[in-house]
Amino acid sequence: MSPPLGPLHVTGEVLAAKTVGAFRHLTLVAPGVGERSRPGSFVAVSTGEARLARRALWIHRVRPMGGHRATLDVVVEPRGSGTRWLAGLAPGATVEVTGPLGHPFPLPREPARCLLVGEGYAAAPLLSLAERLRERSCPVHLVLCAAEESHLLDVLEARRTVARVDVVTGDPTAAIAAAAVTAEVVYAAGSTPTLRACADAADAAGVSCQVALERPLTCATGLCHGCPVTLLDEGDGARVVRDCVDGPVFRADIIDWESL
Repeated sequence: MSPPLGPLHVTGEVLAAKTVGAFRHLTLVAPGVGERSRPGSFVAVSTGEARLARRALWIHRVRPMGGHRATLDVVVEPRGSGTRWLAGLAPGATVEVTGPLGHPFPLPREPARCLLVGEGYAAAPLLSLAERLRERSCPVHLVLCAAEESHLLDVLEARRTVARVDVVTGDPTAAIAAAAVTAEVVYAAGSTPTLRACADAADAAGVSCQVALERPLTCATGLCHGCPVTLLDEGDGARVVRDCVDGPVFRADIIDWESL
């Protein structure tokens, strides 16, 4: 019988840690979580006994390592006390992990030209997404962007594994608009301004767009209702959903961008 696909809560262990540019890469042993994950899934990770709120981290990749079948790689940008605590973890440290959480990126049913846009650490799920798309014979064009070079993620690996990669530092709007013209599907993960630029470019090109919307999360399981996202229904209607449970991936054309 297949295992259930819902999230698990486990005590994980840091298997490896390294610093690359502005980011800290952690490899976690979290039994059962990797096997259930899909590109666009995330985990909620505890940040020590002194902090009740957990941190949501994109699942970067799932891979066998050190005798473990499915370790998790996550990317941490140390900005606040919680992420600095996580970035300071050494191999052997334990951490509470809940996941995989959220709705992942949907894949095209037929081969399609796909544009992937990733900004900073939020680009973490896109290489695994690119691999899934290639398995479905989808040509992939990847745009990696960041405010500065140290915040670009996985440029060398991307160039080894993706046929076409553009790297942008500074405002990526023009590059996104140019790339969207030849795409049939756009996938994006990044800051709200970059996601909106992707939504606008996809709309102008007449193609579909899926965005991984990142909102401040407290519980990451939907209980606190602290991550509201307003979606536009047909006509003049609107409804409020939770980013952590109903997202984080949404169709870009139904998001009320003005409310974010």
